[in-house]
Amino acid sequence: MPLYKEWRSDPYSLAAIWKIEEDESFFVSQIDVATTINNPKRRLEFLAGRFLLKHVEEDFPLMHIQPDDHDKPRILDNEFYFSISHSFPYVAVVVSPYVECGIDIQTWHPRMEVLQHKFLNAEERLLFKNDVQLLTLAWCTKEAAYKWQGKRGVEFSEHLLIDEIMPCDNYFQLPVTLTLAEQPKNITANAFIDNDFAFSIIVNIEAENL
Repeated sequence: MPLYKEWRSDPYSLAAIWKIEEDESFFVSQIDVATTINNPKRRLEFLAGRFLLKHVEEDFPLMHIQPDDHDKPRILDNEFYFSISHSFPYVAVVVSPYVECGIDIQTWHPRMEVLQHKFLNAEERLLFKNDVQLLTLAWCTKEAAYKWQGKRGVEFSEHLLIDEIMPCDNYFQLPVTLTLAEQPKNITANAFIDNDFAFSIIVNIEAENL
């Protein structure tokens, strides 16, 4: 079983990372989900993501996943909040019955240094110092924050601002300021660097209305 990691990412959420080594038939045999995706690799990632949701939360209602008005995947009445990310051969998920979720995983991209201006402002580029691994970590953090806030119309370099990067034992903590709303909001991501990928997840330290 290629389960890379499974853990409680915060007091309200469960997360997992899976390395896809199985063929499509394995996932089809485990979950009753239909898909019209034609691309074989994308279809395999889709099925693996749904499988991993059920692995983390046995009662997860896969058949009830629908996009909301902002195309964020939701379950009716938010019975569960969740987020999925793929970067072949890895898939990552986080699930919570209480709070919004955001997660992202990215294998190393050869052009990340060239692309950094698309998602980092000038101050942030100084912060990440053209380090390809840290730049990938920044990309994952902004993707996770984007998924957590769940709204369209976001410019990564303007509305999702990374304030600093703080090493913490074997991971990094990155505070993020969301500026799209009239009242800015501060959230925090925990992120780490693996041999094959960078990964980031939004951490719900305090949750309201539980």
